Formats: sequence, C-alpha cells, structure tokens
Amino acid sequence: MGKLTAPAIRARKVRDGADPLVMVTAYDAPGARVASQAGADLILVGDSVAMVVLGYDDTLQVTVGDMAHHTAAVARARPAAHIVADLPWMSYHVSAEETVQNAAMLVRAGAQSVKLEGGRKRLPMIERICDAEIPVMGHIGLTPQSVHAMGGFKVQGRQAEAARRLVQAAKSLAHAGCYSLVLEGVPVQVAEMVTDAVDIPTIGIGAGPHCDGQVLVFHDLLGLETRLVPKFVRRYADLDTLATDALRRFASDVRSGAFPSSQESYHLSEAELAALGIPEF
Repeated sequence: MGKLTAPAIRARKVRDGADPLVMVTAYDAPGARVASQAGADLILVGDSVAMVVLGYDDTLQVTVGDMAHHTAAVARARPAAHIVADLPWMSYHVSAEETVQNAAMLVRAGAQSVKLEGGRKRLPMIERICDAEIPVMGHIGLTPQSVHAMGGFKVQGRQAEAARRLVQAAKSLAHAGCYSLVLEGVPVQVAEMVTDAVDIPTIGIGAGPHCDGQVLVFHDLLGLETRLVPKFVRRYADLDTLATDALRRFASDVRSGAFPSSQESYHLSEAELAALGIPEF
C-alpha cells in the first residue's frame, strides 16, 4: 500500500465510518522503521525531539536545521507512514516568505506535510504555506511552544468561553486549509465539540477518546522517557528497564572476561598461524 496523502487523511472522519488515525513520533531511521512496521498511519517528526532525545526541558531549543536533520533521518527509512514535520518555535513567527522557506526546507528533507501550533493568529501563515502547495496540520489546545505564555504545560479550554474559542479556532484553521488538527491537553467534552464542529480529522493527545485519531510520543509509549509521565500517556513497554538490564549484563560480561567468546571472535587459519610461527591453541 502507498502512503496516505494529505487529501486521504483529510477524509478520515470517524463519524463517516473511517478507522481512527494512528500517529506516533519518530526522530531517526530506527524509530521510523519500528513505527512503520507497527502500522502507524502517520509519523510525526516532532519538536518533542528537544526533550526526549536532546535532553532539553522544553521544545523551544530546536531549530529548523535540527528538524530538517531528523526529518531526513526518518525519511531515509522509507516508512510506509505519512511523514509530518513540526515547524519549530520562531520558524513561522517571522515573515510569510521566511515561513514558507522554512516549511519548504522540511519538505525537501522528506516531509509530506508540516505542522504548526496556534489558533487564529496563525491563519495568514497557514494560508501562505498552503498556497505554496505544502499541506498543513494544525495544533491547538496545549501548545508546548507557548509554555511560557501559558505559565506551564497546562490543560486548556477548562472554562466555557475558552472552550468556545477552541471550537472557533478549529473552524478557522480548517477554513484556512489545514488537512487535519492536533488537539492537545483539552477536556474530553471540548475535544468532542471540536471534532464534531470540523470536517477535518482531529488527532488527540491528552484529549480523550472522541477524536478521529490519537498520537503519542515514541519514547513515552515505549517507556524510554522516565523523567516526566503525563497523565494521558499509556506505557506499552518498559524499554528503559530492559535496556538498562541488557547493558548491565554486557558490562558484567566484559569485566568478567565472558565477552567476547571464541565464537564471537575472528581467527587466523592454521596455515597463516604456521606462517607467523604462532602455535595453534
């Protein structure tokens, strides 16, 4: 099967009988291969790479160059999934021309679409990117690039007026040309309102079960990230423990002399040993 295109994803509304969309992050070729083999519909090369791979405390440290680097690594794995790349902080808060160039840089690296955060204030940039024939995924609710303005990673839309603003923002993003929309960190009822209000699919993360799809961070769902565990994360493995145990056993075998064994070593032939005057053991 070929990759899902942006128009095909746009048509994936659960209320119309479509299966929910599955999106997972990946930041390198091995991660992309795993996500593809597992049957993910979309791979998000997220700016979350800043926190789960590069060790920063927020997503604000990565640049367009960083994102292009990781997008290219994902694309080299030739995953079956549609590749979405995040436009990082300050890459679309600039002129329209610079914004389009930044989006184009990610497409040239291998993305089939780009994602950016924010509501109605982002409409001019979304329209310009779409005019450049680059599909755009929106992202509203808890927008990590706005962590300082929001006063932390806080659930959004808890009050009626804030919920109504999210619905209006979603409608505006859809009208501007977004082919899908991430809803992050919003109450279940608000996510359902937004999903019902738009004709494009919503993909939830901490937004409850009524979205048209779900996304989680690769390192969170596999238990590789242990510093921060958001409420909405379900761990499907504990790879941190497994990896630590494996490396501990490797270190023990090295120190005891059990690794490498004869079977894990290369040997000269009897003739070459004789030519070197080395007795055969």
